[in-house]
Amino acid sequence: MKFSRTLSLILLCIAAYYSISSLMPKYHEDSHAEHTEFSVDKALKHVKELSKEPHSVGFSGHKHVRSYLVKALKELGLETYTQEGQTIGDWGNLSTAINIMAKIPGSDPNGKSLLLLSHYDSNPHSSLGASDAASGVATILEGVRAYLASNKKAKNDIILLFTDAEELGLNGADLFVREHPWAKNVGLVLNFEARGSGGPSYMLIETNRGNAKLIQEFTKANPKYPVTNSLAYSIYKLLPNDTDLTVFREKGDIDGFNFAFIDDHFDYHTALDTYERLDKKTLKHQGTYLMPLLDYFSNADLTNVKSLTDYVYFNFPLYDMVSYPFDWIWPLFLGGVFIFFIVLTIGFKKSTLNALEIAKGFLPMLITLLVNGAIGYFTWSALQWWYPWYRDILHGFTYNGHDYIWVVALLALTVCFFVYNRFKFLKTQNLLIAPIALWLVLCGLAAYYLKGASFFILPVFGAIASLYVLINQEKPSPYILLFLALPAVFLYVPFIKMFPVGLGLKMLVAATVFVTLLYFLLVPLFGNSGHKMRFAVLSVTLFLVFSIKAHLNSSYSPEHPKPSSLLYVLNSDTQQAQWATYDNVLTHWNSQFVKDKNDSPETGLKTISSKYNTSFTYVTPTEVKAIPAPEILITQDSIIENTKHVTLCIYPNRNVNRLELFTNDVKITRAIVNDEELAEAYLAQRNGGRLFTHHITDNAYTEVKIEYNASSKLEVTLYEASNDLLEHELFTVPDRPIDEIPMPFVLNDAILVVKKLQIE
Repeated sequence: MKFSRTLSLILLCIAAYYSISSLMPKYHEDSHAEHTEFSVDKALKHVKELSKEPHSVGFSGHKHVRSYLVKALKELGLETYTQEGQTIGDWGNLSTAINIMAKIPGSDPNGKSLLLLSHYDSNPHSSLGASDAASGVATILEGVRAYLASNKKAKNDIILLFTDAEELGLNGADLFVREHPWAKNVGLVLNFEARGSGGPSYMLIETNRGNAKLIQEFTKANPKYPVTNSLAYSIYKLLPNDTDLTVFREKGDIDGFNFAFIDDHFDYHTALDTYERLDKKTLKHQGTYLMPLLDYFSNADLTNVKSLTDYVYFNFPLYDMVSYPFDWIWPLFLGGVFIFFIVLTIGFKKSTLNALEIAKGFLPMLITLLVNGAIGYFTWSALQWWYPWYRDILHGFTYNGHDYIWVVALLALTVCFFVYNRFKFLKTQNLLIAPIALWLVLCGLAAYYLKGASFFILPVFGAIASLYVLINQEKPSPYILLFLALPAVFLYVPFIKMFPVGLGLKMLVAATVFVTLLYFLLVPLFGNSGHKMRFAVLSVTLFLVFSIKAHLNSSYSPEHPKPSSLLYVLNSDTQQAQWATYDNVLTHWNSQFVKDKNDSPETGLKTISSKYNTSFTYVTPTEVKAIPAPEILITQDSIIENTKHVTLCIYPNRNVNRLELFTNDVKITRAIVNDEELAEAYLAQRNGGRLFTHHITDNAYTEVKIEYNASSKLEVTLYEASNDLLEHELFTVPDRPIDEIPMPFVLNDAILVVKKLQIE
């Protein structure tokens, strides 16, 4: 029996490892693969060409990437088109987008089109965009090459669309859906995205209705490595992380699938998003989605992918996809409660359950849950206090972030072993009642409030079955208990990693809570072991090992460079200039220019718009350089029926990349920028006075028409920026050292000119 227990615990560890390792395919060199097969190495050639330099809208690399893609599509034998136009989207970001597209005609003239989607622009201003989203573009190019080589005849038209200006506000997708005639016949979209440079690619559905038909069709297509669950999409819908596919759903009522990888988040939107750092297994994973889905949906009835009902779904080793209707949620939950009470009744009748011991069994459960919840909740704040430079990684996932997931998970496991060892005098079956009761409460809440998570009930059946075994057998087989615990291991272990990776280390609490909840379901397996203190010693030892490893990797290096920032800010009205930075911890590079802590929010500057509303931390006065301010012409200033109508034309007098316009606290009733009207909903809830941002191409002018109540006084503040601080002839800013990179998500390496205008 001792050997059986030891072997079962080893098998448990193997199962936990397999639950994560089985999510992705293995990569092997495949440049000489069959012409009809997807080749990672061939796709990587595209990634390498597309990520040689930053290529956001308005930057020189943008034209080079566009030319490369047009050529690549033509080399596939496809007639290639571009669509150019201005759009302001829903985020108040104006840009000139140039979409690239091609079509493979299908045999059915009445069928709907299948659209393969990714974007080709990179994030301003330093991201090379290898993962986000050259990987998506390369996946489509290589997948279509292999598809065409097979000489398959599609029933549906297949559209290849590489959108522009996705990073600025989904502008290219908005332009296509609103104005292109092909958009009207699209039946389904497959969108390939990235929010990191590695890890498994998650499938997320976009639909305005139910997901049942989409899940059924996806299952029929049978991709080999599906990584998805209905909980992930429930959470995705709550977060402000829209993709191009969101535009298709919201403005075109077109359903689709997102395929996005999110690991190694520290590379996201940075100069580290390079060809070399893209995980080859991840790129292969994208290919394993595209090829079967392209084969299936190119011939499926795309007029029949909408439904009013929803499915619960999740991936599971060996079974790939498991799904069932929402109608099953309450029967499964109530069935679990009913069976639990039946087993309780049997236990009390057999006198193997004891009410007092059951009551005492709630204590270790509550203690471990509270302690581990606190550990996870406070760890990130403690790390930022101990390592203040972590606050300069704005997306909140450090280079050693995976070590910290191990640290908190092992510490939580140590607490579980230690606390439950203190209650070893209780019989295992009595200890198990409290965890099952808690899990049933959680599943009941999920069934009511978060239906996408209702598949959590399934492993609880395994725990109830284990309880039945413990009631009827004094020394049950560890292998039976392991078998009954496997559903919990396969389902929940990936979540321990997924939440901190996807949402940042502020969500380490999810890791500690999932470790604790998983341990509760493993009580039958560990409860019969007399070595819980040994397990506690082992886990705390591993905790110390990973803590030391994380500490040794906490500093920055050429492999793990520190994000840093520097701006020259000129107020053209007062003729005052400042150096400014967002860094919480200055580097030797930018401390040459900024020295004074920005303790007051009143620096004469509003917060320039950024993803995380990041403010300047240090500002230092400096000499005024001869940077020309934009020219502002008032071409209309009139009052019609108590409404003030003002038209401004703003002309740059230097090479610029973006222009932002803020107003004072005046209710703007209507605004049109370069003939693109801002939505009423946006105007009603605009943040911090920002009216719009114009991402400028070829030094284009900006015309803005504003309407507001004539009794109000309007003050306009312009922020005109160019990302050429390190190259400008008037400045002698040295290049960054190799252990620093430009800080992402903020205006950086920029010359910023501020100018105000009051309209009486």
